[in-house]
Amino acid sequence: MEKTVEAVICGHEITSAEVDAFIASLPREQQVYASHPDFRKQCVDQLIAVYALAKYGEEEKLDETEKFKAILENARKDILAQMAIGKIFEKITISDEEIREYFEANKARFAKGASAHAKHILVDSEDKCNELLESIVSGGKAFEDVAKESSTCPSGANGGDLGEFGKGQMVKEFEDAAFAAEIGHVVGPVKTQFGYHLIKVEDKKEAEDAKLDDVKEQIKSEIMQKKQQEAYTAKVEELKKKYMA
Repeated sequence: MEKTVEAVICGHEITSAEVDAFIASLPREQQVYASHPDFRKQCVDQLIAVYALAKYGEEEKLDETEKFKAILENARKDILAQMAIGKIFEKITISDEEIREYFEANKARFAKGASAHAKHILVDSEDKCNELLESIVSGGKAFEDVAKESSTCPSGANGGDLGEFGKGQMVKEFEDAAFAAEIGHVVGPVKTQFGYHLIKVEDKKEAEDAKLDDVKEQIKSEIMQKKQQEAYTAKVEELKKKYMA
């Protein structure tokens, strides 16, 4: 497979594969720009700068200083330690039986509680709230349009949409009204510490037991973290006994 060279500096060919690897090492929020030509050029320029500065450091004999040697030894130590941890972890396995046992022992934690998807309109007076309710029920105005025009909650810009929420996530008065409301009906005024609300419930879901297949990967991750911590701690204790005077 022919390699694509994007720049040459100090006799070194910076290939597309090297640029791709450099981009992959960047924080995730920067990687979203990877397909933009200008961003890629900036990355190539950064690599050029690194090689040029490294060459300049060689010419200045910085690699012969004690400071360089100390930094290099620290880097070597850190790399070896990370690779050793990887070696410890590579033998860890998780069986389907372990996953099932963990699921059964923690079933209540994985259960899905009841939830509601609602929109609301928030104003500062009961009279205003009743006025808006009248414009929706008798005046034929869309709930979402009234929310955009009159709600003091930031959600008003999105038609009052609060998304899906479970019990315990909203103040009690709002929660009680939302979970008691019929889907598609507008209820209110509902008074809370924030003001007066009109609430329109879009959907409701009953509480349900978790299914193993839905949480299998989460359980596997939790077990893996626990086993990795145990393996790490055990190995460090073993090595301390072996190497410490």
